[in-house]
Amino acid sequence: MMYPIMVKIDFTQTANAMRAPKPVILTLVINWLVKPFTMVAIAQFFLGGLFRPLIAGTELIRGSEIAIANSYIAGTILLGIAPCTAMVLMWGYLSYGNQGHTLVMVAVNSLAMLLLYAPLGRWLLAANDLTVPWQTIVLSVLVYVGLPLVAGMYSRYWILRHKGKDWFERQFLKYLNPVAIAALLTTLVLLFAFKGDLIVENPLHILLIAVPLFIQTNFIFLISYVVAQKLKLPYEDAAPAALIGASNHFEVAIATAVTLFGLNSGAALATVVGVLIEVPLMLMLVEICKRTAFWFPRQPEKASLSDPRCIRPLG
Repeated sequence: MMYPIMVKIDFTQTANAMRAPKPVILTLVINWLVKPFTMVAIAQFFLGGLFRPLIAGTELIRGSEIAIANSYIAGTILLGIAPCTAMVLMWGYLSYGNQGHTLVMVAVNSLAMLLLYAPLGRWLLAANDLTVPWQTIVLSVLVYVGLPLVAGMYSRYWILRHKGKDWFERQFLKYLNPVAIAALLTTLVLLFAFKGDLIVENPLHILLIAVPLFIQTNFIFLISYVVAQKLKLPYEDAAPAALIGASNHFEVAIATAVTLFGLNSGAALATVVGVLIEVPLMLMLVEICKRTAFWFPRQPEKASLSDPRCIRPLG
């Protein structure tokens, strides 16, 4: 799942962040200083408190029994500390964002994830009475983030140098994209197959998990979007900056949840619920961005009469 995503990222663009650092700084602050903690608070309020009587039972993880509600909270935490670094390129494209700056934000947050995901994840999980061996989560990050990151950077450099950019985009990515999709779909099918009994017997659990994830996504988007407006960022930078914070890197979250808690765990199921609600929810937020573009300054060279963002919605 991870290699096709990492190989698309142009990490040489990170140097451009120094020229206009505000959007990058905004995403770093939201993704690593705000989002993880609001996710914990919202998940604890709903799954650990309000909905807990509806989520009865325990499950066996690493020889210890933990409440299913706590396992669900663990999955939401793993989602909350994994900022999107893949699909945000699509969300930025659909919202007419600045793709160059979006690439910079993606590259910087990918590098930040490599350094921060393990310590932040272990700390937040431990704070919620979910003890995870340090070596396990570090190994998980190295395998599912570090290894594909290094492989993606090296192979991208080698291909561009020996084959050229045109061959990379038209040939290599053409055959690689289906691999990522197939790997993700296979993982989802296995996860649902192993948790099929819970889904059939307790479909309410899926809805209960979706509630805090839905609220968190909209809350983080609203904070990012408002701050971007106050910083007077142009719309082309504000939209992807808000969307990268709102969305999650569910591939990393799923892989880490499976490694830490098992394929048959509630934590893994919670990350899958995140996948199910993210696409329609992010499409809704993209539409909100396009309809509110007139709130922001514009980059004149980007605007054109054919751009729907130039038309202020009636009412």
